[in-house]
Amino acid sequence: MKRMESPAHRPWEEHDHAGCISDALHSAEEICRARGVRLTELRRRVLELVWESHKPVGAYALLEQLQQAGKAAPPTVYRALEFLLEQGLIHRLASLNAYVGCTRPGESHSGLFLICESCRNLSELDGGAIDDAIARSSRTSGFEPTRQTVEVQGLCASCRKGAR
Repeated sequence: MKRMESPAHRPWEEHDHAGCISDALHSAEEICRARGVRLTELRRRVLELVWESHKPVGAYALLEQLQQAGKAAPPTVYRALEFLLEQGLIHRLASLNAYVGCTRPGESHSGLFLICESCRNLSELDGGAIDDAIARSSRTSGFEPTRQTVEVQGLCASCRKGAR
């Protein structure tokens, strides 16, 4: 499975965003086909809307966009988001109550995000050492994680420069 971006890639930097979206949709189709699950037209469209920008997007913003193009009800959007989460195609950012496309679909990993409090840009990092520390601590306490996301909020380099 093709890795969507390297940990050093910053999604807000100039890149082929149309290609980025196309890669995400292609990966999603391959993953769903291999798992024998359906990437319906609505699920595909929700994933495309999540990837439209690299910024977190809320369910109601997605619903509004879908309603502009036709009919969509809150339950259908939430079911599509839950499907995409279950398949590892998106991440949910609890602190923002929002969703973002997964840059490493098909790989077993947790989400580790740096989120700019000012511009809301974010970057998904490879958190291998952090994942290992959480796994060790979990085993020690007899806890078995089922899903984990680490969200680090602060200011990105661009916003820090602008604040000076």
